Amino acid sequence: MEIEKIIGELTLEEKAGLCSGADFWHTKTVERLNIPASMVSDGPHGLRKQDEKSDHLGVNDSIKAVCFPTACATASSFDRELLISLGKALGEECQAENISVILGPAVNIKRSPLCGRNFEYFSEDPYLAGEMAGSHIKGVQSKQVGTSLKHFLANNQEHRRMTSDSVIDERTLREIYLAAFEGAVKSAKPWTVMCSYNKINGTYASENKRYLTDILRDEWGFDGYVMSDWGAVNDRVAGVEAGLDLEMPSSGGINDTLLIEAVRAGRLKEEVLDQAVTRILTITDRFLKNRKPETMWDKEVHHELARKMEGECAVLLKNEGILPISDSDEVAFIGYFAAHPRYQGGGSSHINSTRVESAVGAAKDKGVIYAQGYEIDADQVNKAMLEEAVEAAKKVKTAVIFAGLPDSFESEGYDRTHMSIPECQNALIEAVAAVQPNTVVVLHNGSPVEMPWIDKVKGVLEAYLGGQAVGGAVVDILYGHVNPSGKLAESFPRKLEDNPSYLYYGGEKDRSEYREGVFVGYRYYDKKNMEVLFPFGHGLSYTTFEYSNMKADKSSVKDDATVTISLDVTNTGKVKGKEVVQIYVEALESQVIRPVRELREFAKIELEQGETKTVAFTLGKRAFSYYHVGLKDWFAEPGTYLIHAGSSSRDLRQKISVKVESKVKEPVVYHLNSTIGDILSDRDAAEIIKPLIERYKNGSAIGNSDGDAAKSAITQQMDDAMFRYMPLRQILSFAPDVSSIKELQELVDRINDK
Repeated sequence: MEIEKIIGELTLEEKAGLCSGADFWHTKTVERLNIPASMVSDGPHGLRKQDEKSDHLGVNDSIKAVCFPTACATASSFDRELLISLGKALGEECQAENISVILGPAVNIKRSPLCGRNFEYFSEDPYLAGEMAGSHIKGVQSKQVGTSLKHFLANNQEHRRMTSDSVIDERTLREIYLAAFEGAVKSAKPWTVMCSYNKINGTYASENKRYLTDILRDEWGFDGYVMSDWGAVNDRVAGVEAGLDLEMPSSGGINDTLLIEAVRAGRLKEEVLDQAVTRILTITDRFLKNRKPETMWDKEVHHELARKMEGECAVLLKNEGILPISDSDEVAFIGYFAAHPRYQGGGSSHINSTRVESAVGAAKDKGVIYAQGYEIDADQVNKAMLEEAVEAAKKVKTAVIFAGLPDSFESEGYDRTHMSIPECQNALIEAVAAVQPNTVVVLHNGSPVEMPWIDKVKGVLEAYLGGQAVGGAVVDILYGHVNPSGKLAESFPRKLEDNPSYLYYGGEKDRSEYREGVFVGYRYYDKKNMEVLFPFGHGLSYTTFEYSNMKADKSSVKDDATVTISLDVTNTGKVKGKEVVQIYVEALESQVIRPVRELREFAKIELEQGETKTVAFTLGKRAFSYYHVGLKDWFAEPGTYLIHAGSSSRDLRQKISVKVESKVKEPVVYHLNSTIGDILSDRDAAEIIKPLIERYKNGSAIGNSDGDAAKSAITQQMDDAMFRYMPLRQILSFAPDVSSIKELQELVDRINDK
């Protein structure tokens, strides 16, 4: 496709038309110039392509496809290669089905457990989210199919999502909400990015030039096209000017007309419209040039991949020697989800699965007893079902209860109002645990839940929404055929009220203030030294691992260099297993309010029984930095940092210190209201005011009295503190020989000119 030539031959009407969809899923054609339509399709964990008989609104059945584990599960794998494998499978399916762009992955931060769409999102941590998304993108695009990284930006609630204004300070945006997108854009270069519905600090995402152009394109180097979330356009002309290229779905020609009128009236430059069309056609042409219509995909192979993936993703939260179960043990599977697993969430990512594998079905050769235990459509105790479950539990060695959140509890479009599973399920767990000490709970849910019964059961396996093969994967883990290796990509608080966003989440009408700032998830819980139910990064194994011999290749590093950290990990248990080594960095001498420590690297390694492997990580400036609003850049404070290696954010096994030297001078402008202490902490500034301080000490009456009464009124500690926090101007009151404000201002000017 000769795009430059085509741009010159397109009419204004055709250009405007190419910037919006033809229907719900397709871009427009221009037949006279041989510009074909291209199709985009949901979703992040499976292909939701509507069949040829589908309606223009996109609500009819989609084709049969494999539903892989959702992002809440895949993030818990902490496995980049696994996400690449998922992406490759999705890319194959897209090539086979002539899909140019698959809409995902979704990388929004899990600010609160209440967000109804959390199951589609990776993590509360931006580094982990960016790494998982980047790997997903690399996998898909290796098959020459585009991805659409979404939902850009600060779309962290479903409540009033189309009109809500996310009010966030710059540092928080940079460190938490932009960072996940930044990592994925820079490392994987998605073909497209999807803007969100909401406003960011007063301006809709769809017309926000600061984020769509200044940051996304100019800072990060994104070179694809930006599309709207479905129906996210507010002002189409402002959107094109800001960098929103493609409006989806079709506006029925309404917004096309507005673009035409704006160009003709001189309110929109035609070259801006040309740029949007160029970006769209470039991606369309990229797909067409690499089209592989002969691509075939095997549904059974992909189903088995989904099962393998879930085996890597499920998180063993608790195990008091109850798991794994012996193949010969008498076992009861209890709960509706044992026979009918909830394996995906509701909304745009809902897959018409090729088949669904339940735990009951997967364990059919093990003589498992099944009891439904509770109703799924109503949260009320069914006494007959409860009694049946209790009787079944009494007859066996181990009872496994399959519980979690029904579809109605979490979905795209609305948020949860609490963190509980249905009370009928809590009652079932309590009743079974009362008669069967060997009780295990398997959870099917898209985000954290409260567990009032946690001390009454011996085991908890978090399956999340594990895709269509979740039943087989869970059975593999329960019986020890797969050693669990998932780690929580989000903290599980003890109760909803503990969450840092609790007081402000959802906002007031259309204003949602992110008052917790950078303290999202474990950053908050660790800063407050608060107990959690299960910490970020937590996950048990059927074996044990020992960390040792942690080293750094240098003890001091300049902020423009890197330091390499290495350590040995040994499998000290009796079976083969995988461990996720997590690297956290802690600033010991920070002058700003920062999290205690932050995840900066991780690696998943497999070890045979008794095997030792050395794992190494390279950390650069960003690992030590916070976003400095004054510098408008990342700043690594000079000082000592602890680098921790751990099995979770709360299970830190090894540490080593590294000194960082900053080549960047932090901008400081002194004035008459600068405190004495702040000035003295600056070595150069301290030299300039040293004579003045001596005059103050010699002439001040404070703390110089020999009387007992005076000494009891003004202690040395009080005198030191008052001096340290005294503004420079106030020295006139205590140093009589300082003649004027002018003299002080001259000192300030000398300091600022240094």
